[in-house]
Amino acid sequence: MQSYLRIVRGLTLERQSWTDQITNAWKEKSVVWLMGVRRAGKTTLCKKITPNQIYDCELPRIRKLFDDPEQFYNSLQEQKVTKITIDEIHRLENPSEVLKIAADYFPNIKVLATGSSTLAVKKKFKDTLTDRKRIVFLTPLNFDDIKDYSLNTIIHRMKRGGLPPFYLANQFPESSFAEWLDSYWAKDIEELFNIENKYAFLKFFELLALQSGGLYEAKNFTSPCGVSHTTIANYLNALSQTNTAYIIRPFHKKAAKEIISAPKVYFFDTGFMTYFRGKDEIHDSDIGFYWEHIVLNELLGFVDREQIHIWRDKSKNEVDFIIKKRGKHPIAIECKWDYKEFKVNNLKKFRDLHPHGKNVLISHNILSKSERSIQDISVMYTSIKNLKKVILDILI
Repeated sequence: MQSYLRIVRGLTLERQSWTDQITNAWKEKSVVWLMGVRRAGKTTLCKKITPNQIYDCELPRIRKLFDDPEQFYNSLQEQKVTKITIDEIHRLENPSEVLKIAADYFPNIKVLATGSSTLAVKKKFKDTLTDRKRIVFLTPLNFDDIKDYSLNTIIHRMKRGGLPPFYLANQFPESSFAEWLDSYWAKDIEELFNIENKYAFLKFFELLALQSGGLYEAKNFTSPCGVSHTTIANYLNALSQTNTAYIIRPFHKKAAKEIISAPKVYFFDTGFMTYFRGKDEIHDSDIGFYWEHIVLNELLGFVDREQIHIWRDKSKNEVDFIIKKRGKHPIAIECKWDYKEFKVNNLKKFRDLHPHGKNVLISHNILSKSERSIQDISVMYTSIKNLKKVILDILI
């Protein structure tokens, strides 16, 4: 992209909400870690927030600047620099020390650190920077970024995914997906994790994309990938650490009727799901499946990942997502492409066990927010446009 502002079919992508999130995070801590996968737009966003003060650690001469972090920050103070970006910070020898010194001794300098992996990559981050940082997770494009809620735009976002260059491409960017995979393996996996079998790992990556949103069982992957259960666990950990897979665990109170251990694993981007299916179209039978992923992506833009759960009982009744914030009642969220397909039965089963809390239905063809009572269950009907406001109003 030549510019951060791009016009696509008459739309402007500004992503202002992310700038606001970072600015608010800086009010709490001087170090902000901007997480997100490759090509999600981290660097471009940083250019908007800290123009002319971006230190790209892919470059050897930039990495050398951080050999003496104290001298580096002293130099910035002398130049009266107040905001900087350290891009691809995991390429440094000791990135946690660089951020720790900034937080402890130079709090007047706001640092925005980026990388495709989380701070929990133990080989690189010897200190987790507890209470010294705030984290902002930059998701693939959400509809607060796109600001168009028409049917055509929603379908386009489902097919292309949310990596900005791929979403903006004139045609389905098949070669770009392949190049992304090569870069992901070389720079995120091979460098940071003890994984040597490229074929097996990328096979797991593909199968997980194709089976995204289902109950996760490692045994389903061992034979196709030709590796052990332990290796599959390592692969999933690498995907989770690099934000390409979301492990969504069950919500429960250890009731005998509830599933308490088997998580669902969601792939990070619907564009790759389309890519691995080998066609640039979404079949009618798959659209609800894609819609569920779109809703999860929206939620991840403003809800902590650890607060998002699934719910399923042993009779296979399930609710798509449960949001549980400490001290608040659980919010039950059902995702239906067409609100006319919604049945209240699963919510009733959930509320039999967890009677307190709000219920939300999100569909593409709900035009205005409303609350309806169905079989004595109160359900808030909302669109993708109003989802963030509805959830945050409940959580306040």
